[in-house]
Amino acid sequence: MGVLSNISSITDLGGFDPVWLFVVVGGVMFILGFAGCIGALRENTFLLKFFSVFLGIIFFLELTAGVLAFVFKDWIKDQLYFFINNNIRAYRDDIDLQNLIDFTQEYWQCCGAFQADDWNLNIYFNCTDSNASRERCGVPFSCCTKDPAEDVINTQCGYDARQKPEVDQQIVIYTKGCVPQFEKWLQENLTIVAGIFIGIALLQIFGICLAQNLVSDIEAVRASW
Repeated sequence: MGVLSNISSITDLGGFDPVWLFVVVGGVMFILGFAGCIGALRENTFLLKFFSVFLGIIFFLELTAGVLAFVFKDWIKDQLYFFINNNIRAYRDDIDLQNLIDFTQEYWQCCGAFQADDWNLNIYFNCTDSNASRERCGVPFSCCTKDPAEDVINTQCGYDARQKPEVDQQIVIYTKGCVPQFEKWLQENLTIVAGIFIGIALLQIFGICLAQNLVSDIEAVRASW
C-alpha cells in the first residue's frame, strides 16, 4: 500500500488516485465471478446473461485498448518516460517506491528512463555544484553491473559513476535507459506476450459461449414445461 498511496503524487493524473483503479478492477472481478457462479448454480438466466454481456464488454475494451496501444505507441512511450522520470524525482521519498525502482532497474539491466544522466532529476544524485550529497553525480546501486562473484550487494557502487568517461561508465553501471530496454524485451518476447493475450481472449470467448449455451439449455427446458 506504500507504493499505491504514493503513485498518485508521481503520475500527475489530474487529481485521480490510481489506487481507486485497483479497487474498481477488484470489484468488477468479484461481481463478474459472483454472477457467473451463482447464475450457473441456480440456473439464473438473468445472471448468466449479465455475465456473458459483461465479459463481452471487457473483451471489446481489451481489444480496443490493444489497437489504441499500437496506434499511439509513441504517446505511450512518452508517458512511460514521464512516469519513470517522476519516479526518479521521488526516489528517496518512499522506501516501497525505492524498492520498486531498484527492482525495475535490476531486472531490465537499465538506468534512468533513457540514460543514466536522467538521475540528475533527483536532488541527491544531480551533478550541480550546490549539491552537497555524497551521492552527487552517482546512481543507485541497482544501476551497477553485477559481479557474479559478489555475494553481498555493494550499495555504494554507483558513487561518482557519472563523473567518469562514458567508456568507463559502461564497465561500472548500466548506461541504457529502461524505456529502450523494455522495448527491446518486448520485441524479443513478442510471441510470448501475444500468446498470453490471445490465451486470455480465448478464455473470455469460451466463457461467453458456455454462458450462452447454458442459457439456451435452461430456456429450452423451461419452454417444455
